[in-house]
Amino acid sequence: MRKFYKIFKFIFPYKWKALANILANIFSAFFSLFSLTMIIPFLGLLFGTAPLVEERCEFAMNIESIKNIFYYFISKIIINYDKASALLFVIFIVIIASLLKNFFAYAALWYLAPIRIGVIRDIRNALYKKVLELPLGYYTEEKKGDIISKMTNDVNEIEVSIIRSLEMFFKEPIIIIVHLAALIVMSPNLTLFVMLILPIAGGVIGRVGKSLRKASYKGQQKLGEILSIIDETLGGLRIVKAFNAEEKMRKRFEGVNSLYTKIMVRIWRRRDLASPLSEFLGTIVIGLVLWYGGKLVFNGQGGLSPEGLIGYIAIFYMIINPAKSFSSAYFNVLKGMASADRLDGLLHAINPIKDSAGAIEVKDFKSSIEYRNVSFRYQDEYVLKNVNLTIEKGKTIALVGQSGSGKSTFVDLLPRFYDVMEGEILLDGVNIKQYSLNSLRHLMGNVNQEPILFNDSFFNNIAFGVDGTTSQEVAEAAKIANAHDFIVATPDGYQSNIGDRGSKLSGGQRQRLSIARAILKNPPIMILDEATSSLDTESERLVQDAIENLMKNRTSIVIAHRLSTVKNADLICVLHEGEIVERGKHDDLLKLGGYYAKLYELQL
Repeated sequence: MRKFYKIFKFIFPYKWKALANILANIFSAFFSLFSLTMIIPFLGLLFGTAPLVEERCEFAMNIESIKNIFYYFISKIIINYDKASALLFVIFIVIIASLLKNFFAYAALWYLAPIRIGVIRDIRNALYKKVLELPLGYYTEEKKGDIISKMTNDVNEIEVSIIRSLEMFFKEPIIIIVHLAALIVMSPNLTLFVMLILPIAGGVIGRVGKSLRKASYKGQQKLGEILSIIDETLGGLRIVKAFNAEEKMRKRFEGVNSLYTKIMVRIWRRRDLASPLSEFLGTIVIGLVLWYGGKLVFNGQGGLSPEGLIGYIAIFYMIINPAKSFSSAYFNVLKGMASADRLDGLLHAINPIKDSAGAIEVKDFKSSIEYRNVSFRYQDEYVLKNVNLTIEKGKTIALVGQSGSGKSTFVDLLPRFYDVMEGEILLDGVNIKQYSLNSLRHLMGNVNQEPILFNDSFFNNIAFGVDGTTSQEVAEAAKIANAHDFIVATPDGYQSNIGDRGSKLSGGQRQRLSIARAILKNPPIMILDEATSSLDTESERLVQDAIENLMKNRTSIVIAHRLSTVKNADLICVLHEGEIVERGKHDDLLKLGGYYAKLYELQL
């Protein structure tokens, strides 16, 4: 039951609609049963197996009283008119009961519709919210294609397999229970026999469907791999073609796709077995009921008359179809639960980076940032080792060093994209873990080496994360970043779409756009990760001037591969294998003749 709770917990907000659905299904099942039970007394009176009732008993809340009164009305019609008139009366009652049955059946579906659609919407919202909440470290261990698969194919599988089966879960058990209660009243002995053989049939169906969930889980995993390959291929198509690797990628894709196909064939074969298997088992059960019920009638046992046996079989047959539908729904749910398991893994992924209890809001940056004995590792080896550095307000700090020396990790720790494992980072003398994440990150602006843009307009990309900004403010930020001219040259100006990840722009234009975004935010702390690496010579000079103007009276941490861009930094720190091995101004470091001097000579 705990496994089903993964999905049914999303139904709880719709509990009143679910209750209305259940009540409507109860009335629908009652009128379905009523229309069938109407036939039994008529058959008895029509064929003379039951005597006419000429005296009406007093009404009471029991089966015998209701049965007597109904027999009395039919008997009066037969006596006063004829059997044909009695038949017409019974048909009229059956039609009315059928009308009410179908009215309540539709009412049940009417209340179910918003539950079906709403649950899927809530699942998608919960997944997207979780994707936004999880730290960057989570996505280094996960394939992007697999996460996309969970948010699309797994959600779709839940909608197809589980949500569309909700009608059967809400409706069929009620029909079975109501009709089964009537069968118990009609013949306890025969119903006991039925109750003994039904679990056997259910056990056979359950045994066949047991492995369906496991196979479905493997199928969804393979589909995630397929999406990962597609994502990698589209992102790296230039390299694939440049290295003539089309055939290699094709074989890789077809191999995974073939495995997925084999798994899905096995799944569908087992899933399709549900209907014929349940129908065959239902036929066997009906045959056994006829045999045992016939024996009871022949021997005069169990209080069952011939017309009662016919009615019993008719009512019991009304249980077979719901049971068949329920078994099909059971198979569907087992298949869908594999997707629910995968989604549950994402929804319950632990987020270690969150606000501490009693987190405080930091309004502004006043004095200094201090890295105190900071160490960090992604897996086994440390990327930063016992780093100590104080950054005074208004100063520009440059981080240089070979690739993999820990520069990007150093700056990622400040906005808490990752949390330090040893030591602490202090902002104005307070551990940054004591600040709320939103207020801490509000103090910082980021410009990355690889521009991160969205498939939206120039305006919305520059104004991203800044609410209530004006067109004039966006244009001013673009001018400082040397982006205004190429923006206004487009057909729709600032409202022009830049394409997927800025695909309609050159590398230099994309970088200037991301710089404009950071300029508009106007934070007290700027983090620039090789911000000018994608610019041409002319744009680099103009943007570098703009960045230097922006960094005046502002605290800036700059990661630089081109050492010429950080000559004027207040402090240059040289990182090597996760440690700060040198620090000082440009001229002082050159005089040392150490790591920095060698890097500078190599670039010259």
